[in-house]
Amino acid sequence: MKALVLSGGMGTRLRPLTHSMAKQLVPVANKPVLVHCLENIRAIGVREVGIIVGDHADEIAAAIGDGSRLGLRITYIRQQAPLGLAHCVAIAEDFLGDDDFVMYLGDNVLVEGIGDAAESFAARRPAAQIMVTKVLDPRQYGVAEVGADRVVRALVEKPRHPRSDLAVIGVYFFTPAIHDAVRAVPPSARGELEITDAIQHLVTGGRTVTAVEYSGYWQDTGKIDGLLECNRVLLNRVEAEVRGRVDEESVLDGAVIVEPGATVVRSRLTGPLVVGADTVVQDSRVGPHTSLGAGCTVHGADIEDSILLDGAVLDGVRPVRASLIGRGAKVTSPPGTRAHQLVVGDDCRAVVA
Repeated sequence: MKALVLSGGMGTRLRPLTHSMAKQLVPVANKPVLVHCLENIRAIGVREVGIIVGDHADEIAAAIGDGSRLGLRITYIRQQAPLGLAHCVAIAEDFLGDDDFVMYLGDNVLVEGIGDAAESFAARRPAAQIMVTKVLDPRQYGVAEVGADRVVRALVEKPRHPRSDLAVIGVYFFTPAIHDAVRAVPPSARGELEITDAIQHLVTGGRTVTAVEYSGYWQDTGKIDGLLECNRVLLNRVEAEVRGRVDEESVLDGAVIVEPGATVVRSRLTGPLVVGADTVVQDSRVGPHTSLGAGCTVHGADIEDSILLDGAVLDGVRPVRASLIGRGAKVTSPPGTRAHQLVVGDDCRAVVA
């Protein structure tokens, strides 16, 4: 079995971050979302991975490399424009050959992994297998109608009147039968080749498509709220580990990770949280569910339930809550400041108390 990981797309819902970085490289619990995906793939024994890349191809390749650090062998496949999930299968056909494969959307985090689904696919080997989960409002998703035998009866994309509460999430298992289906379906009304149409083509043609219900935590991290929630969930699983320097005047309470090279001075840290390598926290309070990336500076600040990307600076700002601060960004409040001074770029969002 091989894997196909989709890491193209524009990431418009995460702008302005995605003007300068791939959405799949935004970290949760100080690890890029894409790495969480690749680790789940490695855990099911797959080693050959094709990654579909777009405008951020060079950045993704620099971050992941040839995959050897993760125990994988990576092939990068360029998609010139985001023309649909089934289009990704089409342009990867030479890489996939006649092998079965798992297709994984690179902005989806499945905390409990995909081991059960992989075992189910291997045991039954249907033409295709989708993963589904129950949601409160199925109208926002592709919806599967599934029989008692777990066989998919129909797939409907964002139905106005859903006949099921089972939403299709971003992991699919395919035999080579999917290639003929992809070639058979026309582009949708939005001009894309839809994977739901290709899977429905298999169903209509009498091929067996099954569904596996995922009951663990799943998150599409394409929105800021989803990123922050995913960060909280993953941090709730960490254990305390101090490999940096913490002075005697600082207090660490709960599951706090201080990575090598980090320094904590006269501060209070309440976990779960992680302080990245070479980050300096001084005269500050860092509250639960916060991830500070590598090389950050936090001075005289109060931050909680937030993500700082590598090299960000937070100086004199109290309090900061539910925030996402990009690489190298500086948020300051010098002593004596009487008014807000904002330098806000395209597509930014600022909430000022």
